[in-house]
Amino acid sequence: MEKYIGAQGVLDKKKKFIMPCLGHFYFNPPEFVRGQMQYLFDSIGKKYLDMYAGVSVINCGHCNPAITEKIIAQVQTLQHVCNIYLTENFVNLAEKLAEVTPGDLQKSFFCSTGTEANEGALLLASIYTGSSEFIALQNGLHGRTKLTMSLTGIGMWRTDPNPVGGIHFAPNPYCYRCPLGKKFPECDLDCANKIETLIQTATSGKPAALIAEPIQGNAGIVVPPKNYFKRVKEILEKYGALLIDDEVQTGFARTGKMFAIENFDIVPDIMSVAKALGNGQPISAFISTARIADKYTRPGASTLGGNPVSSTAGLAVLEYIAENKLAENARARGAQLKRGLETLQKKYPIIGDVRGIGLMIGAEFVHADKTPAARELDEILETLKDNGFIIGKGGVYRNVMAFQPPLVITEKNVDDVLNALDLALKKFN
Repeated sequence: MEKYIGAQGVLDKKKKFIMPCLGHFYFNPPEFVRGQMQYLFDSIGKKYLDMYAGVSVINCGHCNPAITEKIIAQVQTLQHVCNIYLTENFVNLAEKLAEVTPGDLQKSFFCSTGTEANEGALLLASIYTGSSEFIALQNGLHGRTKLTMSLTGIGMWRTDPNPVGGIHFAPNPYCYRCPLGKKFPECDLDCANKIETLIQTATSGKPAALIAEPIQGNAGIVVPPKNYFKRVKEILEKYGALLIDDEVQTGFARTGKMFAIENFDIVPDIMSVAKALGNGQPISAFISTARIADKYTRPGASTLGGNPVSSTAGLAVLEYIAENKLAENARARGAQLKRGLETLQKKYPIIGDVRGIGLMIGAEFVHADKTPAARELDEILETLKDNGFIIGKGGVYRNVMAFQPPLVITEKNVDDVLNALDLALKKFN
């Protein structure tokens, strides 16, 4: 077996050479050294079922041969010239994105990270509307640059001591813990209605855009009611504001549709994508209609955006998703997982809520009085890791178990993780 420095060796070097803002999961973390579709392997040869996909990135599976072989061929042919020169892959990928995105979204700008894509989407909205005011949702997460961090509504990620002004936060549609203390459907989507009040009372009356994740990932897989985004879009159009759909975590078949916003039957004005588009290769984009995109005429480029290798990965990902019916598998395996979690919820009251669409599912852990059970969740996740299962966590209180696995998982994989969770929960019953 190849020699590795091991988990402790990595931790020692991390402490010495990496900025301390970067934490890590687990009390006793493994060192991962290899991936194979839905599985990970650590430095001592232990195998794990990955139910988190590198935070919703590896939708097509780790080191998927159908994708990596094309990437390797491109690496050996042409890696980079910058997108100010003519290459074919990135325009072909833009053409494919225009085909698979909803409505009349047509023109793309490629960059490397989700943060960059969101920053670019916000810039485009400002250029088009002439406004620099933005609305975001509480508990949203949009990036780590100055503007995207300022638009992030989770305190632990707002580390900038001097955030950007002109930003306003609306209540998020978190029905399990409604920020307005109401119940759906009697609330008549008051969280959405509050956006109009916000525009009227806290802005100039002409904000550039509202940016939102269709399902809030880091907030704990918060899923809005079906008609929420329709109401939001109606309000924004009334005031000439755009809707920016942040699909960085939710895109590329994760929810059983190519993009999560399609579950809500509306078309955004601008969409940002990243993560799963490259299946591990750094690539992102923001996409808009020709009407909006064509206002972006002053010079703009991204040195590595849409380079030949990343674009090859994106094209291979879209082809693999379609040919292997990953959206269909996400729906089927997601329904199986959700049913299983709901069965466990009846057995173990520590699971307070189960929510999600497709293979983006959260289980919120709570005490009897509904207060967050974050410590207990950490203990369960540690046990599952020791037993060979990697599952994520999120939520403002870090008490939501997050399932966002590779979309290639099988029926048996889902049964295995549910059985493992059942065993891990027994001590809390």
